[in-house]
Amino acid sequence: MQTVLVAGGAGFIGTHLCQSLLKDGYKVICVDNFLTSDRKNIQNFLNNPNFVLIEQDVTKALEIDENVDFVFHLASPASPNKKSPKSYMNLPLETLLVNSTGTKNLLDLAKEKNAKFLYASTSEIYGDPAISPQPESYFGNVNPNGVRSVYDEGKRFGEAITMAYFRKYGLNVRITRIFNTYGPLMQVSDGRVVSDFINQALKNQPITVFGKGTQTRSLCFIDDMIKGLMLAMFSQDLKSEVINLGGLNELSVIDIANTIKKMINSTSEIVFEDLPEDDPKVRKPDISKAKKLLNWEPKVSLEEGLLETIEYFKSL
Repeated sequence: MQTVLVAGGAGFIGTHLCQSLLKDGYKVICVDNFLTSDRKNIQNFLNNPNFVLIEQDVTKALEIDENVDFVFHLASPASPNKKSPKSYMNLPLETLLVNSTGTKNLLDLAKEKNAKFLYASTSEIYGDPAISPQPESYFGNVNPNGVRSVYDEGKRFGEAITMAYFRKYGLNVRITRIFNTYGPLMQVSDGRVVSDFINQALKNQPITVFGKGTQTRSLCFIDDMIKGLMLAMFSQDLKSEVINLGGLNELSVIDIANTIKKMINSTSEIVFEDLPEDDPKVRKPDISKAKKLLNWEPKVSLEEGLLETIEYFKSL
């Protein structure tokens, strides 16, 4: 049985990944400090003999005696919403350190164990892009010291050190740039567009849209994202590849708000607030590389994915 370590394994994407790995017969070591994740997410896994939880911050070196075959690094705060206590803007040093020191520690572990390593990067490394869609070859348009830089530049450093380990040590690494992902297990207060709009609409509260709502996002359902991440890790001959993973249905934020409002049959009014600093105006991945190398593209329709997500939030 092969062993997979998932750093950030109790987070939104991490929990779904652990679940899929267990289902496919892997032993899973979940490492999480629960800074922005939820212990309840992994509660059902704790009685599984193939699941091990290590409660630790990855900025401290990991000591693992057993063999590890694969390392997924998903550990990082990810929400930009300053109103959320779990956002990277409210955890600036933690965000920088988990993507720098944390990434180095996990790379050292992968090197020690001769394991394949996947760094979960982000569409945010493209910043406020001047071109759309964004291909992996685009260097981005990032403010290096703005309010979002702790995440954007943290992830860019994570990519840089990952590639340094490949170039210096020949480590078998790959980088995935994750675009907006949604689905069950999103946290109520994570401050992301889909979860915020659904929760506001369910309570018939005002739906908060920043700016004029003309900025775009491309949404990918969690099931599709997990398939992409697993293909990126387990496919052969992907050493040092950088691959975009994201949805193709680019929508304006105001359209997302109206779609969710209509699906819930909510009486919420849409209210507008000032656009946050450095908020990206467009976000759409060029996934031609994922199609070619992984034979991957999203399959779940927006309506199907939103319906499942709405039902999840209704159940809370």
